[in-house]
Amino acid sequence: MMRFWASLAVCVTFLAEGVAAECRPDRVELRNDQTHVRFDVELAVTGPEKSRGLMFREHLPNRSGMLFVYDPPQQVAFWMKNTLIPLDMIFVDQAGVVTRVHEGAIPGDLTPIEGGGDIFAVLEINAGLSARYGIQPGTQMRHEIFSQASAIWPC
Repeated sequence: MMRFWASLAVCVTFLAEGVAAECRPDRVELRNDQTHVRFDVELAVTGPEKSRGLMFREHLPNRSGMLFVYDPPQQVAFWMKNTLIPLDMIFVDQAGVVTRVHEGAIPGDLTPIEGGGDIFAVLEINAGLSARYGIQPGTQMRHEIFSQASAIWPC
């Protein structure tokens, strides 16, 4: 019996380490009662990276996107100038909770898309994927940008 418990402890440790290892700078995970989905992402952290975003791209692979980081959290607004791909924008607070989803941003549209206040991150993905995967306010996001202290779903 002792051997069983020792083996179980090793398996649990291995699984826990494997889950932690899944947290990567080039991937976000989103979950809620309906879904658990991963997206491969590029990070936009610097001013020039955020200004350029996904402009001038003609294609975004399925389940890929760009994660914009705003540290400290702030009021943000996006527009689609020089963006050729219809996008969904997912606005997230510092704890990693989705606060707003804007579906189907229109390529080239200069109308500001407001995210609200205290936005820490914005995930841009292909239009229609937030509805397909059930991503909505309250959905949790996991990525290493969310600090261990405030993250609702830490790495």
